[in-house]
Amino acid sequence: MSEEQRKQVLRLPKRHSRERAERPDPEVGARLFREQSLRGAIVAALVSIIAFGFIWAMLSTALEKVFPWMTVVQGLIVGLVVRRAGRGLDWRFPVVAAAAAVVGALAGNVVVAAAFTAAEFDTGILTVLRAATSFTWPVFFDEVITPADAVYALAAAGVAAFYANRRLTRDQYAAYRAWQDQGRGGP
Repeated sequence: MSEEQRKQVLRLPKRHSRERAERPDPEVGARLFREQSLRGAIVAALVSIIAFGFIWAMLSTALEKVFPWMTVVQGLIVGLVVRRAGRGLDWRFPVVAAAAAVVGALAGNVVVAAAFTAAEFDTGILTVLRAATSFTWPVFFDEVITPADAVYALAAAGVAAFYANRRLTRDQYAAYRAWQDQGRGGP
């Protein structure tokens, strides 16, 4: 063991030093850009909205309570799913996640209201949803959707957008920036 190693036993490693010898590889940045999938993010967001809507409806009918804050949980799940499936690095992925969270909030409220209506009429949720007409929707928005639902939907959109982009290590970010600086930067 050398004298230098004994002196720095309790010191933290220098991760922010300017002494980094290797330059970031732009090819790593290009590979990170190619790994993005906007279609995968959209499909995953839609699947998570549908699955979460039915889970939310089942939980609400089982406990005979409506949980409007579940919209924010749905936003978290949508953001994480968009991050995992889309592997996005730019502004498109938070926009997709936020829009999907707002659509999911509305769809979730529709499914939960249909579940309570189905229990009242002793029928299925899909039967109630298929029976909805253009005369049903104004009544739904007057009686079921409240300003609090809009606040929850906006909070869900913010949470989804926050979690939508891929998290990069310091080296990956440096490589991506080096690739962008070469004039090949993405959208």
